[in-house]
Amino acid sequence: MVTSGIINIDKPAEWTSHDVVAKIRSSLKGNGIQRVGHTGTLDPMATGLLPICFGAATKLSAYFMNGDKEYDVTCRLGQETDTGDRTGKVVQSCELPLFSPEAVSEALFSFVGTTMQTPPIYSAIKVKGVPMYKWARKGIDLPRVPRPITIKSIQLHRIEGRDIFFTVACSKGTYIRTLCADIGRKLAVFGFAEAIRRQRCGPFSIDQAIPLDQFIQLVTVGGWEARVFSMDEAIAMLPSTTVQENSLLTMINV
Repeated sequence: MVTSGIINIDKPAEWTSHDVVAKIRSSLKGNGIQRVGHTGTLDPMATGLLPICFGAATKLSAYFMNGDKEYDVTCRLGQETDTGDRTGKVVQSCELPLFSPEAVSEALFSFVGTTMQTPPIYSAIKVKGVPMYKWARKGIDLPRVPRPITIKSIQLHRIEGRDIFFTVACSKGTYIRTLCADIGRKLAVFGFAEAIRRQRCGPFSIDQAIPLDQFIQLVTVGGWEARVFSMDEAIAMLPSTTVQENSLLTMINV
């Protein structure tokens, strides 16, 4: 019987990461599995890879949360919303000039490297034990502290009307909604995230994922265990460091 491991779920839109965890916990409860957690929050409007740890594998979640992420993004130019994505209220708008692919690529490339990013007010960061999005819903705009993030690479795919399509590889803690707003401002217009799809999370990729509804069906009819990465498999995917014997002895003596 499989009692621990990691399941890569292709999260549907409009589900919170917590919703996915609760659904999987409920479905696996009959298998004696109680502990279930995810390895990095995805916005409700976002889709894509959401690794789910269960059983003893929940102890590994922090290692995968710290890994780099990769997203396919659609950024809509000409408007800015209070949430930074298509679900929010439009707070600023402007007319759009015609952008060349070269100009957009140059703007995107300017974000590569390590910079300070201010988290959006609609985020899960807790202040006084309460997620910021709950303060925001009450109309309370709390001060936000910029945090260092690293954009590893960013590539423009195409421009269609108001939308630019690109792929970005980034460090943990990068808010794609904020990046879209910053891109819009870099181009002297506004912008928000129209679509976000996570393609990679640490060592895992979207081609290893199964849609949530299909996984729940497998739990019902049987065969879900075949979609689980064991703890040994997951650990083998993590970066390793070789320590020389002399160095190890020094560390032990210290």
